Order: sequence, then structure tokens, then C-alpha cells
Amino acid sequence: MADQTLFATQRRALVLEEIGRTGAVRVADLVTRFGVSDMTIRRDLDTLAREGIAQKVHGGAVAAGGASSFEPGFDVKSGLEEGTKAALADAAAQLVEPGSVVALSAGTTTYAVASRLLEVPQLTVVTNSLRIADLLWAAESDGREAVPSLLLTGGAPTRSAALVGALADQTIRTLHVDLLILGVHGVSEHAGLTTPNLAEAQTNRALIASSRRTVVVADHTKWGVVGLSSFAALAEVDCLITDDTLPAAARSVLADAVGELVVVPAAG
Repeated sequence: MADQTLFATQRRALVLEEIGRTGAVRVADLVTRFGVSDMTIRRDLDTLAREGIAQKVHGGAVAAGGASSFEPGFDVKSGLEEGTKAALADAAAQLVEPGSVVALSAGTTTYAVASRLLEVPQLTVVTNSLRIADLLWAAESDGREAVPSLLLTGGAPTRSAALVGALADQTIRTLHVDLLILGVHGVSEHAGLTTPNLAEAQTNRALIASSRRTVVVADHTKWGVVGLSSFAALAEVDCLITDDTLPAAARSVLADAVGELVVVPAAG
């Protein structure tokens, strides 16, 4: 219920509590919750960012600091950097060849990629994402003719709707994938690709090992974020797609480390 009687410090404490619980917040949700203006919430997030206890992103804020064990839910993450994720997804979809086997890891950016693959002929999609599976299943139920064939890995679901664990890993190890499109929690020069979930890290390793080519889609907010577990070094990435809001110094590091760096215009 909206409460306009809260002092700014109380409201910010509640915002920070929500970030601590879910890992991220959206401006629109906070406006509804507290019954205040969009500008008021943005000032709150500015204050938390200046204090170094939150990181602003387009549409909201995420947890700041060192190694993170937070795993935001899919719905929370889906509202952050929506336009930029769409631009990354467009670029990633251009790499997918008809008739190939493509693996998509769980995540909101890879979900956006999946939505662009619905008309690719004779495509097989391997995924550990319940949301991507739902998307493909719904498209097939609607009677589309060129819907990709779906192979769901099985496993136990995480907060981000990823299937992980021994069953998922065993299934993935038996496969031969042409192209893996991988979403990440964080990208760091020294820690590489990271996630807050240990089981998801293991499943991501299995995906990489089973794929001939690994493409990472990561917007600028992922740079410098270090999750609890590393699952790949930057040198293992064949192509990394990011947006032009990423600082020049970070671009230089990535260009030297990964096989190919693709930078697309950020979108609002």
C-alpha cells in the first residue's frame, strides 16, 4: 500500500532492504509502493548510489559492492535496461544460422534473444530457462510454422528460473551445440564471468564445454560486478556483445581478452 508519510531516510532504508532481498529494484514499482513521484525515487537512488550502497541502472538500481550472493528474480531483472537488452538481442540473433543447434542460458537478455529466433527455420534450441521454454511452447501452441524445436535440460529451478544441478549438467554434457548465447550476472577483468549461484555456475560451465562457440550478451551494468562464483575466464569467450555506454577503459580490456568485441548503441 502506498505510504506518503514516510521520511526520506525511512523510504531509502526500505528501498535498500528490497535491494538486499531481491538484488534489484525498479523505479516504477517504487513509485507505486510509496505513492511518491518518479523524481523523488530517482533522488533516493542517487543518494544510495553516492553512498556506495547501490548502483543505478536504467529503470532502477541493483546491489553494489564486492562479491555478491544476491540472485534477483526474473521479473525484477526484466524491467532493467530493457531497451539496451533489446539491442543486444538483435545483434546476437544475427549470429544464429538456420538449421543450427543453439543453446540459450537462463536470463532476461537471453529471453529477449529467444523472442527473435521464433522465425528461424529448422532451428533447435537447447535451454535451461523455464521462461524461454514457456516462450517457445506458447509460440508453437499459437500455430506458428517455423518455431524452433525445444530441448529443455531438466534440473532444479533457481530464483532466476534457471534449471540447474546434476540432471541439467548430465544432459548438457551429452550434447553438441553449434552456438551458445550466454547471459551473465557479472563480468570482471580478473574474475571473468560470474553468477551468485554455485549450481548455476556449474551448469554454465557444462554449456560452455558442450558448445563450439560461446557468445556472451552483457550490458554495461554487468561490468565490474563480481558474483559469488566464477564459471569462465574472459579468454574463453569467442564473442562478447555489449553497449556503447560501457566505459572506454573497460572496452579496451574486453577487446584484448575476448575473441571478438561487438559494441551496439544503447537504447532507452
